[in-house]
Amino acid sequence: MERIDTDILVIGGGSGGLSVAAGAVQMGARVVLLEGHKMGGDCLNYGCVPSKALLAAASVAHAQGGNAAMGVGPGQATINYGAAKEFVDSVIGQIAPHDSVARFEGLGVTVIEDFGRFTSPTEVQAGNRVVTARRIVIATGSSPFVPPIPGLSDLPHYTNETIFELRERPDHLLIIGGGPIGMEMAQAHRRLGSEVTVIEGQNVFAKDDPELSAIVVQKLRDEGIEIVEEALAQSVSGKSGDITVSTTQGEFHGTHLLLAVGRKVNTERLNLEAAGIDYDRSGIKVDAGLRTRNRRVYAIGDVAGGLQFTHVAGYHAGVVIRSMLFGLPAKAKRNHIPWATYTDPELTQVGLTEAQARARYGARLDVVRVDFDGSDRAIATGKTTGMIKVMVVKGRPVGASIVGAGAGELIGIWAMALANNLKISAIAAMVLPYPTMGEINKRVAGAYFSPRLFESRFIRWLVALVQRFIP
Repeated sequence: MERIDTDILVIGGGSGGLSVAAGAVQMGARVVLLEGHKMGGDCLNYGCVPSKALLAAASVAHAQGGNAAMGVGPGQATINYGAAKEFVDSVIGQIAPHDSVARFEGLGVTVIEDFGRFTSPTEVQAGNRVVTARRIVIATGSSPFVPPIPGLSDLPHYTNETIFELRERPDHLLIIGGGPIGMEMAQAHRRLGSEVTVIEGQNVFAKDDPELSAIVVQKLRDEGIEIVEEALAQSVSGKSGDITVSTTQGEFHGTHLLLAVGRKVNTERLNLEAAGIDYDRSGIKVDAGLRTRNRRVYAIGDVAGGLQFTHVAGYHAGVVIRSMLFGLPAKAKRNHIPWATYTDPELTQVGLTEAQARARYGARLDVVRVDFDGSDRAIATGKTTGMIKVMVVKGRPVGASIVGAGAGELIGIWAMALANNLKISAIAAMVLPYPTMGEINKRVAGAYFSPRLFESRFIRWLVALVQRFIP
């Protein structure tokens, strides 16, 4: 058995693990990285990257429908579903070298292509190697959760890990789950020519602002997607190409089935008991600094049991690097973490929703709404469906919700404001090029200050005084 001693051992080569490994080795630490499956993890191979590529192909197909208001008639779209999936593969292939074994070995990381399991609080075995490390970072991520629906094990079905392998377009795709993955795949497949039914046991977009998510739901329904809420799946039956999902709202029939009901953390291979690490079904138990009960071991990203987003894993990487390499206090926060669903229109959130802010702040809360149809750029480009809603307490934003074209980009300014505890006056002070969608953010600041300026008796009195006495 070969033994390796190192400063930092990273278990998992997804977004968070790769960020830790690259950052630590370039700052002079000895780093060993374990990855038993694919470098780049879920995001590169099964999640963020392929889903956005497929949505982009679907958007091109959808655009062939034309726009009568702009004087553009419908074109003749020829959709090759298999070719669209090949495009997805090509996108993954272009990004993969950045996450490859060769790149990280070039940086000086010792990469072991095997899974790791703890054999003691300081040792991890990977194949015929035992790695001893001063600090260990668990970044094993999560996998699709497959619910125990009666009949499911007897039928072919897909998850986000397998749907991108499909090369023949589904005639009718049944999707169980109305979260971001389910809704993005619903719109992508509908625009690529499939009939689509989304079956959700509660409400779709359950974590988002219901006022804004309703706008997305209506748009998807207008495109022909059947969305059934409060329909708990009770069983599935049939055969390949002829599948029935029985729910509390009746039966639904299709040719293919995609499960998008959530994620489960990847802890089963780790033998965490040997390391004295506490965990449960939601993830590994960590403190504010992302440390486990075993003070040598950290957990980051999905496996740490919090928000399951690629950018959160990257953020966590920065937190633990600060602690491990420099011995500085570092805590992971959540209030400034945004998320986005990349449907058309996009749906994004950072900080508190309106309901959460009202529950916390009550009468101290101001909610500022601005519709996209007041934006000159939105009008000029025909993208007026949308709204931004910002929750403000004593002049500082505590949350923002956006639905509309480019919402994933627009949310960035509010994420920065929350991360830096900025006042909304900082947004008002921006000067932006005209016309841009970004002006919508500045309009929010204007909408917040307008009644305070134009309806204030004191301001009117002060202006009158200045005009009377100052030459």
